[in-house]
Amino acid sequence: MNAPVSSICPVPVEQQPINEYSELKDSWLFSWATLGLQHYLTKIGWTWGWSWLVAGPIAAASFSPTKDPIQFLLLGAAGASLGLSLVLLRLYLGWFYIRNRLLDETVFYEESGWYDGQVWCKPPEVLMRDRLIVSYEIQPILQRLHRTFAFLALASICGGLVWIVA
Repeated sequence: MNAPVSSICPVPVEQQPINEYSELKDSWLFSWATLGLQHYLTKIGWTWGWSWLVAGPIAAASFSPTKDPIQFLLLGAAGASLGLSLVLLRLYLGWFYIRNRLLDETVFYEESGWYDGQVWCKPPEVLMRDRLIVSYEIQPILQRLHRTFAFLALASICGGLVWIVA
């Protein structure tokens, strides 16, 4: 009779990639990327809107909203997009890290502190399970974030063109 994988795995529970994935998926910020499209876009929209609290006054100090409304709106939107980009970058880096941990054939872990790192080679069944999770769960999340970044880049280019014309 084979022992369950968790009983032969020397990696502490909180450092096992599958548990790191579950924790990330359930966390407040990182769960945004797992939401349905409408809820995801709502979170992105709210983040962009709240970023205007910082970007708006800076844009107003540079361009008067009454005198130069187009420049004010474009600069404010660009500043708010910068705040949104930082949040999206944090999401991307977290999911990318977990993707790499699941794809790796080995798991680096610490037993009791930074000075005693160990490496555990995943058995084939664990490696297969982890790679299936990456293929069906994490890759779609990373693709969604790629598309969001592409939309922001396109919006920035369009804003730049409007700025030149205006």
